[in-house]
Amino acid sequence: MTDTDPSREAKLRLGGMALRNGLLVHGPTHWAAAVRTDAGEITTASGKKPRLPGVDDVPGIRGLARLGEAMVVIPLVKRALPEAKLPFQDVSVLGVAAGASLAGAVLRKRSGPLGEVAAASIGVLPALFALRGGELAEYHGVEHKAIAAYEQDAEDARDPAKEHERCGSHLVAPMMASNVAGTLLLRSVLVKPGAAAGAGVALASTAAAVEVFGWCERHADSALSRAIRRPGFAIQRAVGTREPDERQLEVGRAALAEILRVEEAA
Repeated sequence: MTDTDPSREAKLRLGGMALRNGLLVHGPTHWAAAVRTDAGEITTASGKKPRLPGVDDVPGIRGLARLGEAMVVIPLVKRALPEAKLPFQDVSVLGVAAGASLAGAVLRKRSGPLGEVAAASIGVLPALFALRGGELAEYHGVEHKAIAAYEQDAEDARDPAKEHERCGSHLVAPMMASNVAGTLLLRSVLVKPGAAAGAGVALASTAAAVEVFGWCERHADSALSRAIRRPGFAIQRAVGTREPDERQLEVGRAALAEILRVEEAA
């Protein structure tokens, strides 16, 4: 569905993040979350999103701003909903992340251009590992189904596909490509790039990937857009999402109802 579709324009633009026991949904001005507690009950919370004004029309900056706002929301969710279990809230996942970071650093120092590609690939492992345990992949499916049901006017969240065109998995390929290209360019200019230069490349590659993500959404029917998003859909099908059960879908419905309620009130 393209941005010019009138049915799309009439809908709120929603995003989300799967939790280990529920779902966080972002609206234009608010966030809402629903989780199933250890006691089996569904608990919801919502609040206003922090926003950085004046950057929506600035390429590069706007993407970083929106990602930053999404990160700032996470502690707000934990404060309002202590029962929420975050995707990386697991000792084993943190261990894999630390190991991937160390391995990536070694590869970058010793293996040249191929090492950059390998290091970028290894960087994806913590997220994939997190999705393999618990209910995170199912709630990722809930996220896609609940938002798609709203966008498509489906009768129920169980009906849409568990893969979604705006999933963050579509950032993986452009972010890896831009990060490798930026790092190689930096090394051709500086003999020993420092931490600040490396951080600059990371920010620039993220900004570029978000712009590519947005371009793909605006040109969803083009062959290039389909090619760029093919790895993201493959990740979603293989490991990123699993079909949720009715209990998990119930949590998704609660989160969707809460975000629509607070956005309407706003």
